[in-house]
Amino acid sequence: MGKLAHIVVPDLGDGIDTVEIAAWHAALGDLVTPDDDVVELVTDKASFNVPAPVQGRLEKIHIKEGAVAPIGAVLADIEIV
Repeated sequence: MGKLAHIVVPDLGDGIDTVEIAAWHAALGDLVTPDDDVVELVTDKASFNVPAPVQGRLEKIHIKEGAVAPIGAVLADIEIV
């Protein structure tokens, strides 16, 4: 396995402590490039997408759709290619 990059729940400010994982737009093994929307997150105020931080292959999803995650949680790993 090569170097990994993480997709994390970004700091959203406004007192938001957790998000719900609404949908994964990429599946395990998919190639992603920077700025590809990989996962959709939902708060009580908004819904937004988190892009891939690097080019690579989606190696592992740590938190499944429908689950709640805290700010800063690792959502997935991307193997850099």
